[in-house]
Amino acid sequence: MNSPAGDPAGDPAGDVLAGVGPRLRALRQARSATLAALAAETGLTASTLSRLENGKLRPTLEQLLPLARAHGVPLDDLVAAPPTGDPRVHLRPVRRSGLVMVPLTKRAGGIQAYKVIYPPAAHPPAVRAATLKLRTHDGYEWFYVLDGHVRFVLGEREFRLGVGEAAEFDTRVPHWIGSADSRPAELLALFGAQGERAHLEPAGH
Repeated sequence: MNSPAGDPAGDPAGDVLAGVGPRLRALRQARSATLAALAAETGLTASTLSRLENGKLRPTLEQLLPLARAHGVPLDDLVAAPPTGDPRVHLRPVRRSGLVMVPLTKRAGGIQAYKVIYPPAAHPPAVRAATLKLRTHDGYEWFYVLDGHVRFVLGEREFRLGVGEAAEFDTRVPHWIGSADSRPAELLALFGAQGERAHLEPAGH
């Protein structure tokens, strides 16, 4: 029995494309981008983008490619392509607020691992910590310095960490992390959104 027109049942391509709309909407909302702004980025109309997000329009490759570029994700992430059995981890850097972040884990929940590259310091060491924009959020973080030097402000205290040193802290405490000098700084970071600890001692303990 043939499937009705537009019914993805029995259609592998339909199975792959199912759910593209919600993923597109989630990616756009995560960037706080409007349909109009995304239309300007991609060359697609706001009406077309709205229909794609609502599942009223079957996406084409010509539409998905500019959307993947605009959202900074690989095409496979948009269409939820089935795994090929390749056991290798394909690392895809994400640029955010001047940082380069490489997610090392994909599972939802629990401790997340990242490689983070901080650009050369925008603030000279003489700049007082009080003038830096400290931030807070729920969770617990552990990081290890792979290369360069890190300036780490935690509350009213300030630290300089070099290669091989680590720090562990409650992210509800105001904090700031960045390169300490004119070189980029590379970190391995573990973050638990629910406050999970890495159970590793920071350097010097």
